[in-house]
Amino acid sequence: MQKLIGSVTSRLVISVPYLWLLIFFLVPFLIVLKISLSQVATAIPPYTPVLDITAGIRSLFNGISQFTWENYVWLVEDPLYYKAYISSLVIAAVSTVLTLIIGYPIAYGMARAPASIRPTLLMLVILPFWTSFLIRVYAWIGILKPEGLLNQFLMWANVIDTPLNILNTHTAIFIGIVYSYLPFLVLPIYSALEKMDYSLVEAAEDLGCPPLMAFWKITFPLSMPGVIAGCFLVFIPATGEFVIPDLLGGSSTLMIGKTLWSEFFSNRDWPVSSAVAVVLLLLLVVPIVLFQRSEAKAQESEK
Repeated sequence: MQKLIGSVTSRLVISVPYLWLLIFFLVPFLIVLKISLSQVATAIPPYTPVLDITAGIRSLFNGISQFTWENYVWLVEDPLYYKAYISSLVIAAVSTVLTLIIGYPIAYGMARAPASIRPTLLMLVILPFWTSFLIRVYAWIGILKPEGLLNQFLMWANVIDTPLNILNTHTAIFIGIVYSYLPFLVLPIYSALEKMDYSLVEAAEDLGCPPLMAFWKITFPLSMPGVIAGCFLVFIPATGEFVIPDLLGGSSTLMIGKTLWSEFFSNRDWPVSSAVAVVLLLLLVVPIVLFQRSEAKAQESEK
């Protein structure tokens, strides 16, 4: 009886996140998928066929015959879209690498700091979240513009003679993404490093291993779960980022988030924009699922 109750309880606990994903992920995704197979129309909403839930299941089957794959064909034929995908993936990848280069030493220093000051360091990492994301991005405009704080400081220090043109460039986008998503990479790495047994490093050094070699052979491999999780947390939202490229990158920046916004709100082409969103989701989710499966198989083989 106790086993039965425990089994039912565990299933109820597991069902909560699955129900959450069903309501807030799968259902919206199916709605977007349905719109992506529709045709643009001058109406409200601006696509057809419109699924009428009150009309029952019959309306669904009657509307299937009107679905089309033309929107996905259009994404392949128009170079704007695949160039936007490629540009977004490249910018997100470079930003993730830069964030890792900056974030790993911060996480390592926090993990090796005395236990009494770790909560303070952790609070300092989380502190930017207490301010609106939009306000923080707007603040970088005042820092990076030609007459901004950065150029004024560099000219005051006689480092440069003329203001640097940083705003409305890819450099500004990299700065904005690294600053905005740095905590998402620092925290998982810090969690992995804090749990690590540093006696392994001490043993390696006692056996004659140089500190740098001990780091690459022991510390870094043991922190890889945190590194991978942090890179995913930075790369995924950076790929579809809209606010940072729009404010810091200027109108010439080509990223899929800006393209998606333009199709939805400027062109009011909901079917094409939904197709863009579906392809973007598949580009991000499918590799992650395949990676997780390969990692699970590797762990099972080790056992």
